Amino acid sequence: MPDYGLGSWPARRARINGADVALRQHTEPAEHSEPGKPGEHSEHSEQSADRSLTYAELAARVERLSLAFAELGVGHGDRVAYLGPNDIATFEVFFATARLGAIFVPFNTRLAADEVAYLLDDARPTVLVYGPELADLVVAVDPAAHGVAAVVPVAGSGPGSYAALLHAAAGAGAGHCVVRSEVALSDDAVILYTSGTTGRPKGAVLSHANMTFNTMNQLAHVDVLTSDVALCMAPLFHAAGLGQVSLPTLFKGGTVVVAPRFDPGYVLSAIAALRIASFSAVPTMLQMLCEHPDFAAADLSSLRFVIYGGSTVAERVAVAWQRRGVPLLQGYGMTEASPGVYLAVPQGAAARPISIGVPHFFTDVSLAAGADEPEPGTSGELLVRGLNVFRGYWNRPAETDRAFTDGWFRSGDVVRVAQDGWAYVVDRLTDVIISGGENVYPVEVEAVLNALPGVVDAAVVGVADDRWGEVGFAFVIADPDAWTEESLRAALRGRLASFKIPKYVLFVPVLPRTATGKVRKQDLRATAAGAATAAGTPTFH
Repeated sequence: MPDYGLGSWPARRARINGADVALRQHTEPAEHSEPGKPGEHSEHSEQSADRSLTYAELAARVERLSLAFAELGVGHGDRVAYLGPNDIATFEVFFATARLGAIFVPFNTRLAADEVAYLLDDARPTVLVYGPELADLVVAVDPAAHGVAAVVPVAGSGPGSYAALLHAAAGAGAGHCVVRSEVALSDDAVILYTSGTTGRPKGAVLSHANMTFNTMNQLAHVDVLTSDVALCMAPLFHAAGLGQVSLPTLFKGGTVVVAPRFDPGYVLSAIAALRIASFSAVPTMLQMLCEHPDFAAADLSSLRFVIYGGSTVAERVAVAWQRRGVPLLQGYGMTEASPGVYLAVPQGAAARPISIGVPHFFTDVSLAAGADEPEPGTSGELLVRGLNVFRGYWNRPAETDRAFTDGWFRSGDVVRVAQDGWAYVVDRLTDVIISGGENVYPVEVEAVLNALPGVVDAAVVGVADDRWGEVGFAFVIADPDAWTEESLRAALRGRLASFKIPKYVLFVPVLPRTATGKVRKQDLRATAAGAATAAGTPTFH
């Protein structure tokens, strides 16, 4: 059986344009760089400020790293976890894991220790690779206590380090661009964690086929060239980081510039200096970029398109980018779809700035199970199926069954299809709060609030926010002598990621409930909207 899996991509691409730069990581001011020039790479300088890999070099390192993982006990179906900001190493670990038929599991770097510990217990990875920025968190979690056999730091060159693994594997005959015959497209490739309605994250399992056809879907909507340079600044622990721009660019043989973190000033300078052709973002990023003092004078002439999603960008932000001649293409997706479902196309996007576009090529959509594609002018809950849609959640058969109806994945979102066939998200059936592109499920926050001493009950809803799209508003019944708004937030900081902590806290004597005892969240949303407007919009991210 030929190997057409994701892990074979670097070797296959190296046969076509092996001398071209595949990945570049540049952390110094972009004006000091020479765009497109491969950098010198040292085996013991994994964290150098400016480095790059050609496709031939990437293929060789992926081959060596896969052998090193195998020596650590990683086999077909085993998990390799990654905890760290975007890095060239993230891509190497992703491809090397896929090369073995194992499963890549990237963790959100913003999680608290208890949250990471839960994910380790759930995924049970054989190996955990981590970046130097997360060293203290790894110590606090103690991966060995959660069944991790090997913990590999990306930084340093000592025994057990990332560089040491690659160096040891160099003597094992690795480094040739060969294609193995081990991995099927139907094999599981990635577990991406998304918050669950039960309050605990659940892992969406994506196959090699899911992510391959998502790549095909992207390329059917937008043209990616071998000469393109794409900026990867969306976190690689989200489906969008891998699926929206990075993998399509690598598939076509272009260059992906890896940004470890989002910084508006760096992004604007990098676009000009590195001649960036595309990137993906959430609305918060687009707003921060156009509000930056350098935006008006920045050279954006190389940008051919920008893909964004998570929520609709504010009209004034869309206008600011349009005035600079940059096409904004809004998409709609979900982790379970690898992630693309809808995407605007350059022809028509400017005239429909708040539309999510049209369905992806290999994706079917419906507003009723078993029905044909939605009729123009109709609306309803969006149902999705396709070659990019996952089979289910990791170790969650019951939740998987509930997520599908007659083979259609239930999105929980209400979509309206206009007469021209372009779609618009009009509502959500679930209570999810999307804050700066991050999903926050109120039930998870409520569970942590209710576990605090002196807290009797709590309910969390979302309210609009100019910068983050939405933020949390907590209604709390508590002993008045036990907590203040600030002390309550401080208590949450050690238990929840910062983006999950409610921006507003209101102490109340009772929560409105229905006759059956359910909290009337619609009433709370109305109260929260008024209170948030009166309080202004301080930020906490």
